[in-house]
Amino acid sequence: MEKVIIRGFCPEDLETVIMINKVCLPENYSPDFFMEHHWENPRIFLVAQVGEKVVGYNMCRIEFGISNIKREFAKKGHVISIAVLESYRGAGIGRKLMEEGMKNVRESGASEMYLEVRQSNLPAIQLYRKLGFRAVRVLEGYYRDGEDAYLMVANLEEGRFQNGSIIMPDA
Repeated sequence: MEKVIIRGFCPEDLETVIMINKVCLPENYSPDFFMEHHWENPRIFLVAQVGEKVVGYNMCRIEFGISNIKREFAKKGHVISIAVLESYRGAGIGRKLMEEGMKNVRESGASEMYLEVRQSNLPAIQLYRKLGFRAVRVLEGYYRDGEDAYLMVANLEEGRFQNGSIIMPDA
């Protein structure tokens, strides 16, 4: 496989990101939803590119609210949606998207990052655990089809960064 480049999303990527979202995930979003996240959080909406082809994305946002870790007010990163085309899975692209997203969220001043993941999505859960995420709660009936989700959280203050990648202490 050619080299994987992780870069910021740009409006020209919209059609491809929508296609990846539709073929990879049952939760689909409008073009306006993607563009709103790009305009509000351009540093933390990323795509993975192999050659000239966008093969994955990680769309995050910054939020302010009660911490999922310390129970105090905090600036947090939220992974809204992440997907990699099936034919490109297993090559570490999802991990690279998450690592770069975590780094950029931390550089934006967030102390933690969280996401929701289907309880049946074991490969994603394993990846998130390797990156320092811990399940802190079950969200019953979270998805439209009724499946439960885990709320998973990573403390970005515990991690340290080396050559642009986050290194978690238990990874």
